[in-house]
Amino acid sequence: MDDKEIISELKNGNKDVFRELILSHQKFILNICYKFVNNIDDAHDISQEVFIEVYKTIGKFRGDSGIKTWLYRIAVNRSLNFIRDNKKSKTTDSYSENPQNIYDSTTGSTPETDLEDKERKKILTDSIDSLPGNQKAVFVLCKIEGLSYDEISKILDLSVKAVESLLMRAKKNLQKSLLDYYSQS
Repeated sequence: MDDKEIISELKNGNKDVFRELILSHQKFILNICYKFVNNIDDAHDISQEVFIEVYKTIGKFRGDSGIKTWLYRIAVNRSLNFIRDNKKSKTTDSYSENPQNIYDSTTGSTPETDLEDKERKKILTDSIDSLPGNQKAVFVLCKIEGLSYDEISKILDLSVKAVESLLMRAKKNLQKSLLDYYSQS
């Protein structure tokens, strides 16, 4: 089935198609949410909210973008809303729970290098987390997810120039944050 057929079936209330949509995109959405909130339990909750929103709003979906882009947009927005609403929430060290092991350490390492790697990962994650919402979204989608500027512009409903500008500012902010940290150490 192509996107138009899936959307049509979803709008007609086909629960089997909705179940298939969830099964085929569940891990993808969970990974997106996790990359923003860095907590597996929160990522699970947000990913469930994404599919609830899809179910409730499918009738409003115009089909201007593909289903995957629409899911991305909802997941990013839900994640950013969660971060905004829970500024002082827990950010547990859940690297071992990471669904894709985004920040895997090298194999064959010693306990000392594992600890150093874990600390560097925490510093980098904290620096990424400290970025303003749209900068973090663009950085995660571009540098971690590997999406093109055009894809990011569609997901975040921004111009390509705005995506480029946000990414440049995110890189500068990360560089400053990391330089500040390491100059203090």
